[in-house]
Amino acid sequence: MLRVACASANPHKVAEIVDLMGGVVDLVPRPSELAEVVEDADTLEGNARLKANAVCIATKLAALADDTGLEVDALNGAPGVITARFAGEGATDAQNRQKMLVELEGIDVPQRTARFRTVALLRFPDGREVVAHGVCEGSIALHEIGDRGFGYDALFIPTDGDGRTFAQMTIDEKHELSHRGRAFRALAQML
Repeated sequence: MLRVACASANPHKVAEIVDLMGGVVDLVPRPSELAEVVEDADTLEGNARLKANAVCIATKLAALADDTGLEVDALNGAPGVITARFAGEGATDAQNRQKMLVELEGIDVPQRTARFRTVALLRFPDGREVVAHGVCEGSIALHEIGDRGFGYDALFIPTDGDGRTFAQMTIDEKHELSHRGRAFRALAQML
């Protein structure tokens, strides 16, 4: 089984990746001494590449990275590539969700369409890459609902679901529908 270093330092995301890629690759943690990678690319794929490359160089192993963006139609596609820092550098998930609700104040549910987009990228020490994409269409709730998950899970209602937010779903239900689940399942199939 291919030994792969996980580029993410986000424990919630790492747990999801382990659930999705376990059995396909032997996932080892990101080196704790490795500094955070500045995600200053203008695309999700670019940011995933920056993270994978840094971890690949540091570990001499293949490295798995991803980047995810939330695109809200009423906000002209924002926050997009800055999803994790929508409310500013160092913003918490709660601050990002609050900013989203403020930005969408007065906008009715039918106009709150959105999608999560994930790029999963596996980079090998020789420079080869395998890239997969996952998209989940949905909408933004009027207020936070549910207490599971992280990020925008309490606001995002997937179109393919039953009207619940990701934060109301079990981890298996979320993986089945989510952008990250789709991207990593596609990557696993490519391997």
